[in-house]
Amino acid sequence: MKKSWREYINTVEEKIHDITPEWESKMGKGKILIPKPLDIERIINRTKKGELLTTDIIREQLAKEKNVRLTASAPTKIYLKHIAFAAEEEIAEGNDNITPYWRVLLPKGLINEKFPGGYEKQQKLLKSEGHKIEQYGKRKKIPKVVSFQESLIKF
Repeated sequence: MKKSWREYINTVEEKIHDITPEWESKMGKGKILIPKPLDIERIINRTKKGELLTTDIIREQLAKEKNVRLTASAPTKIYLKHIAFAAEEEIAEGNDNITPYWRVLLPKGLINEKFPGGYEKQQKLLKSEGHKIEQYGKRKKIPKVVSFQESLIKF
């Protein structure tokens, strides 16, 4: 039988690697963290209604906590998506005490289309918490939270 999103999230462990010499010019010397989803989720769960995070804030906080140079971007975004799907799975099971994944924005305050329900669902949830949304970009219009910086939590 296939694992639930929650079961999957609970099994992933963090990894810390040395930044290789060929990547040092881009990232600097030190270590890079591949975070575990439970640590990402713990940070998201610190938010209250109306507060926001960005993927960059989560990465910076985890790097600080783990005393590494940086947290890898791609795994963080992938695990955020998994956390969102776990939350939706838990809602379907009748649990209303879920991780408020919709409070996590991409850099520049952009909505994450990879979350369950795409742009529409995250916009709806953010509007229900008092945020205003505008379209961002010239060609492909992407929803963005207006004045999102004012609602970002600080660590």
